Amino acid sequence: RSIPRRCRARLAAGGRRGAAAAAVLVPLCSVRGRPALLFTLRSRRLGGPHSGDVSFPGGRRDPGDGDSVATALRETREELGLALGPPSVWGQLRMVAPVVANLGPLEDLTLTPNPDEVEEVFTMPLAHLLREENQGYTHFRTAGRYSYTLPVFLNGPHKVWGLTAIITELTLELLAPDHYRLKTHTPRHSSMV
Repeated sequence: RSIPRRCRARLAAGGRRGAAAAAVLVPLCSVRGRPALLFTLRSRRLGGPHSGDVSFPGGRRDPGDGDSVATALRETREELGLALGPPSVWGQLRMVAPVVANLGPLEDLTLTPNPDEVEEVFTMPLAHLLREENQGYTHFRTAGRYSYTLPVFLNGPHKVWGLTAIITELTLELLAPDHYRLKTHTPRHSSMV
């Protein structure tokens, strides 16, 4: 069975439906024929604790958004100038509202990042993300005891961490189940997978 068909079936069986307060797009693409994920570096103009962080395109739901997919697609259009239609969407993961979509070859797209929201756009090949030397983990303690572990993915000057790293990890497990297994323990983990 093809990867898109297998992934769509898994997402349909376990994904969320409806509208969440916010949604992100997990942009699958290829770069020179190699599968990759597209990330953004949030503009420092945004201010706040997450400006300058690596992220996926996304944001808060607008009243006119019919569901989380509409929110993710609208935010991607606003941030990257990229208009995607429903055929690109594979489905939703079960946390926040990450919407998985296939952009196709990046060379065929024209991205026009909004400088007020996006400082930089870059990709990480799946092969790079799947290499153990590019994976790290942060262990957290609460009240002096081990509490949970979260993933970190390294790529030159960019470090993918926090919620974006958790979504990246879930996406790797979805796309490459024979090569990647969740290695982290997160609070209320079972509700995120």
